[in-house]
Amino acid sequence: MDTVPTRPRAALLDVEGTLYADSQPIAGASQAIAALRASGTAIRFLTNIESRPATEISQELQIAGLDVPACELFTPLTAATTLLAQHGDAVVLPLVSAGVRDSLDPLTTDGPPTHVLVGDCRDILSYDLLDEAFPAVRDGAELLALQRGRYFLRPDGEHIDTGAVVAALEYAAGVQARVLGKPSRDFFELAAQSAGATPSECVVVGDDATTDIDGGIAVGAATVQVRTGKHQRQVAENIESRADTTIESIADLPAIMGL
Repeated sequence: MDTVPTRPRAALLDVEGTLYADSQPIAGASQAIAALRASGTAIRFLTNIESRPATEISQELQIAGLDVPACELFTPLTAATTLLAQHGDAVVLPLVSAGVRDSLDPLTTDGPPTHVLVGDCRDILSYDLLDEAFPAVRDGAELLALQRGRYFLRPDGEHIDTGAVVAALEYAAGVQARVLGKPSRDFFELAAQSAGATPSECVVVGDDATTDIDGGIAVGAATVQVRTGKHQRQVAENIESRADTTIESIADLPAIMGL
């Protein structure tokens, strides 16, 4: 079995499809997490979910038997709040769901917006809100996107995703958004920073070759592809993974790390 190129200080683990699928943990996931903790490897759990707060995602995973505390979850909203906190004078106009709006309250002060942040805003979206964001971006506010998916799937079919709203503002204002979710460099660099490591000191483990693996490669992290989750679908679509190492599932991670 291949090993990771160097022993990492931190493991950046994708959640859906890597640790968890169909509301159940992947076999061996909890043991792999325990082995990483016992070795002293810092962990961040990566997800592109941006419509729910980390505490809610953590509770769901804990109920399923996975030791994933909210403080170790890294979402696009985590990336956004981390990045915006580095701007001492940031004033945010948020187009996000009511469920995560509280996370941004310290940044939604009075004054002209310096940033327009777009996430899942199905529950609040209106023409008036878009028309408020449009002149802010035209006047120089940076357009930030928590992610830019085109559509998402529910049991009743396909539905417009955040990327469509982002694209509308990009087109109207003549700008390009800075994307903060996977596979952006910002997302992986900030996740590594939160774990006390540089990207080159991390291993990124995931099922999606286009977001997890490509994102890890872009920042110089070691990468491990798992054959669970989206892997088989992407193989059928001729999407090739460029990961350093491929394993059957997260259960094999401790062995290739020498734990």
